[in-house]
Amino acid sequence: MLVVDTAFLHTFLLVARKGSMSEAARQLDLSPTAVAQQMRVLERELGAPLLQRAGRTVRPTEAGHRLMEKAEALVREAASLRTWVHGDELQHEIHVGTVATMLHSALPGILQAFTARYPQTRVSIRAGLAGQLNELVAEGAVDVALTLQPGYDIPKTLEWRVIREEPLIVLAHSRFAGSDPLRLLREQPLIRYDRTLGGGKLADQFLRDAGIVPQERFELNSLLAVSLMVERDLGVALVPDTISPFRDAQALVRIPLPQARAARVLGLLWLRASPKKVLIKGFGECAEGVMRSDMPSL
Repeated sequence: MLVVDTAFLHTFLLVARKGSMSEAARQLDLSPTAVAQQMRVLERELGAPLLQRAGRTVRPTEAGHRLMEKAEALVREAASLRTWVHGDELQHEIHVGTVATMLHSALPGILQAFTARYPQTRVSIRAGLAGQLNELVAEGAVDVALTLQPGYDIPKTLEWRVIREEPLIVLAHSRFAGSDPLRLLREQPLIRYDRTLGGGKLADQFLRDAGIVPQERFELNSLLAVSLMVERDLGVALVPDTISPFRDAQALVRIPLPQARAARVLGLLWLRASPKKVLIKGFGECAEGVMRSDMPSL
């Protein structure tokens, strides 16, 4: 009798997508040895090699590709079965994914509104990069994610709703109030927002398109840290106009750009067939209420 652990299938899917057992282990909080052992168990149960080495990466074999076609549905069905068995019990917990910038900006307000509406519901929060969150939602590991708009066609199994657009601005010390933003970007030291992140990529592209070669001083992956350094007059920054406790600080000014500009697009992503539609809908309404009430007006 064939017995396959759906948790092992979930691990296999992550390894196949990432092309790395060590990266899958990191995301699952397991050791690479444990992940490799799970893959060996799967291969033994199914009687076929599922992964093959390709330099420093691993790729699915032909049998592995066939397993991927079925494994996603099996993992989702297993999650649905758990929900069916537990009935309303699981409606008292929701797993929320979020990009890190929301942790110290909009998320506290969203959670305040959500817990007022659902006081008995436990909220589990997981921060990560947008790409990681999108995968977690697709796998059912996260119920809803507050994330950046995917740069690819969204699968029909997922739902996406835009709730906020954040145009790029120049963030500067208040002594630069009224200054030309492009001149500031050319002449002042730049505190750069990490180019591996969505907002940082937008800023980098803007600088390239404008022909500006900045005097780079720091590069950080935290908008909060960027704001703190600008407040200390260590340089200027080109960042999305996000909700932030420092947004209206007296020592800072937000200077709009004088030409057409890209915007960071934030929204909600969830499984279309999620068994927690009521909680997801409520979370979405709370998120829209908080984030739309503070839309940038530039």
